[in-house]
Amino acid sequence: MVESEVLVKNIVEGIQEKKGKNICVVNLKKIDTAACSFFVVCNGDSARQVDAIADSVIDYVRENLQDRPIAKDGFETASWIALDYGDVMVHVMQREPRNFYNIEGLWDDGKVTWIDDVK
Repeated sequence: MVESEVLVKNIVEGIQEKKGKNICVVNLKKIDTAACSFFVVCNGDSARQVDAIADSVIDYVRENLQDRPIAKDGFETASWIALDYGDVMVHVMQREPRNFYNIEGLWDDGKVTWIDDVK
C-alpha cells in the first residue's frame, strides 16, 4: 500500500501536468468523522480540462505508484470528477461548482495547504 503523503504528492504532480488551478490539500487526519485522511481539490477552466486533469492524475499515479482509484465518478459531465484512492479523495471541479460547494471551506477544521499554480 502506498503511503498517503506519497500518493498526495503524485496526485498534485498529475494535476500540475494539465495546469490544474487553485490546488489545495486538506489534511483530515485529526478529524475523527472524516472518511479519509486527505482531500486534494483543484479546478479547471472547462469540462475538457477537468476531464484531462482527472485522466492525468489516474495515469500519473498508475505509472509512478502502480495504484488505481477504487472508484471514480463524474466523467459524464466533467463538472466535478471525484477519484477515490481510499485514504485520499481527489476532487477536480469546474470553477462554478467549486465555488458553490467550497469543499476546502467545509473541511477547514483540517489543515489546508495551498499549492502554487504552475506557470
